[in-house]
Amino acid sequence: MAPSLNSTLEANGNSSNDGKSPDVNWEEMGFSLTPTDYMYVMKCSIGDNFSQGSLIPFGNIELSPCSGILNYGQGLFEGLKAYRKEDGRILLFRPEQNALRMKAGAERLCMPSPSIEQFVDAVKQAVLANERWVPPFGKGSMYVRPLLMGSGASLGLGPAPEYTFLVYVSPVGSYHKGQRSLNLVVEEKQHRASPGGTGGIKTVANYSPVLDALTRAKAQGFSEVLFLDATTGKYIDEGSACNIFSVKGNSISTPPTHGTILPGITRKSIIEIARKLGYQVEERPVALDELLDADEVFCTGTAVVVTSIGSVTHQGRRVEYKTQADTVCQKLRETLTGIQMGGLEDTMGWMVEVN
Repeated sequence: MAPSLNSTLEANGNSSNDGKSPDVNWEEMGFSLTPTDYMYVMKCSIGDNFSQGSLIPFGNIELSPCSGILNYGQGLFEGLKAYRKEDGRILLFRPEQNALRMKAGAERLCMPSPSIEQFVDAVKQAVLANERWVPPFGKGSMYVRPLLMGSGASLGLGPAPEYTFLVYVSPVGSYHKGQRSLNLVVEEKQHRASPGGTGGIKTVANYSPVLDALTRAKAQGFSEVLFLDATTGKYIDEGSACNIFSVKGNSISTPPTHGTILPGITRKSIIEIARKLGYQVEERPVALDELLDADEVFCTGTAVVVTSIGSVTHQGRRVEYKTQADTVCQKLRETLTGIQMGGLEDTMGWMVEVN
């Protein structure tokens, strides 16, 4: 059994800074790191199970230059959010789904992983210890970043001898602040993932390879990159960090998650909401030509939530889509955020109360 939050804070000689409100301009806050008070850390050796972790002050960590994460990229991360309701209570959105995804990724990378219960408890402890940093109702959210990494030293290629599970948090605003819709450009030279690779897990090594294409796209005035499948170059894959959906009439289509597509929790939730609202949802390969003929296109992710795509540019041809208030995207976003922030009844049983 993990120690209680209060006992851990008392042991550290602090009580979450006595609950004083932080000096943050919630209205101007974007999506960037704001250092908070505490982080949660738990370790285990290879062949063992994670047992008991603790809260420590937020700060730098020490790693061997020979650690598995630094030398061989043996690491995973997750992303989820905590929301403050109007009555002050704090809710987490489907944390057990992040725990399950981390376990799947850990198996692929030969790492032990915390149990679902340990994962959720660690997230709760990290959020509660930093409760004063959870934005007021309607002013943003607390982004929660769990990390699992090979922290032990290993010069030869192989699983690290020791592993660290760490959870830190930061208050955040909109990922694409000031943009009501995104403008994407199709990337044809580079690919995000290949069949049989690691595109379907949230390994740290998946993200830096997209930076070149993303940097070039932003230099040309685009918001995001749309990657294509690595086999034929005819079907859509993902954005740099989001799942893609196409809307035509009452039909919503998105690429299936078996293979190169990350099984996003927001993606999964939007599919369930859309079906409940009466839309026909298909998880199947979506050709680029089909996407360019869609009525609407939108993306999903923990950071971007549900965001309209205003245009997709391919080989110099720019195709624009509906982004008005009466779009399918807007209906789905309002339903999802209503559940997340407590404005709508959680009939799905998705929200987990922290305090």
